[in-house]
Formats: sequence, C-alpha cells, structure tokens
Amino acid sequence: MKLAITFQRIEAMAVLLASIYFYNHLHFDFLLFILLLFSIDIFMLGYLIDNKVGAYTYNIGHSLIIPLIILVAGVVSGNRILVGFSLIWFAHIGLDRTLGYGLKFMTGFGNTHLGHIGKEK
Repeated sequence: MKLAITFQRIEAMAVLLASIYFYNHLHFDFLLFILLLFSIDIFMLGYLIDNKVGAYTYNIGHSLIIPLIILVAGVVSGNRILVGFSLIWFAHIGLDRTLGYGLKFMTGFGNTHLGHIGKEK
C-alpha cells in the first residue's frame, strides 16, 4: 500500500475514534449510534442508476463537508440532535475510509481515492 494511502487510512481511524470518544463524552445513546451508523450508506443508491450518478451521490454522502456543517449548526444552535447525528456521520466516514472505502471515481464502485476495493477482474 502506498505511504500516502496508509496515512489517509490512519487519519480516518483517528476521525472514527474521535467521533466515538466525543459521542460517548456527550452521553449520547450508543444503541442509536449503532442503528444509524450505516444509514449514511443510503447515498449508495445512486449506483442503481449508473456509475456517474452513484459516484456523485456516494461522494456527497461520504465527504466530511456535510457532517461538518451539521456539527457547526448543532453547536451554534445548541441542538444536541444535530451534534449527535454529525458525530455518527463522521464515525461512518472514518470507518469506511479506515477499511479502504474511499471517495469513488466514475469508473465504478471499486475505484476509489484509496485504491481499488474488491476482487480484481
């Protein structure tokens, strides 16, 4: 594995662990955490249309931008629900990237910025 990809996966693990730590520190419900952790994968549904739409929708849902906006909105407004959901979203992205599921290229689900995933054809 290339050094840059290794560092990106370690960084993703730090995002995952920090999200879990702050979720626990703020006394959120871990049953809810587990139930919602994979709900972010709804963004994969674009692949039912084609690789281009799939890559766009997946990348929108697996970019750190939206959960960061939700976190800031939650902190500024004092809305704990937004803060908790953003931490779950960060954890999901951290878990995916730790496992090598990076942002997708339009050439197919298995082609990511962290290298190819799945069986080679």
